[in-house]
Amino acid sequence: MIFITVKFAVRPERADEWLSLVDDFTQATRREPGNLFFEWSRSVDDPNEFVLVEAFRDGDAGKEHVESAHFTKAMEDLSYAVASKPRIVSIEIPGMDGWGEMGEITPR
Repeated sequence: MIFITVKFAVRPERADEWLSLVDDFTQATRREPGNLFFEWSRSVDDPNEFVLVEAFRDGDAGKEHVESAHFTKAMEDLSYAVASKPRIVSIEIPGMDGWGEMGEITPR
């Protein structure tokens, strides 16, 4: 599994519309056969920062994603809404195919 987290610093005047701006990109990515998840969150500390957590089956699926037409279009469209270059963590996790259970807490 390729696990990726990206932090987007968004221009303050675009922050409230960010999730609408990324909706087509999000839906298209979620339909990719190699996509495991693609989820957005807004920072609780900075209302102008959004965090994307995504994963792909393998490197081939990740490559298909960044070579897709919807990825290229999103990078162009979003360049007008970001305040700075996004920050990314990308790592391959062998043997994983999605979320695992956290062992330290159990519902009661």
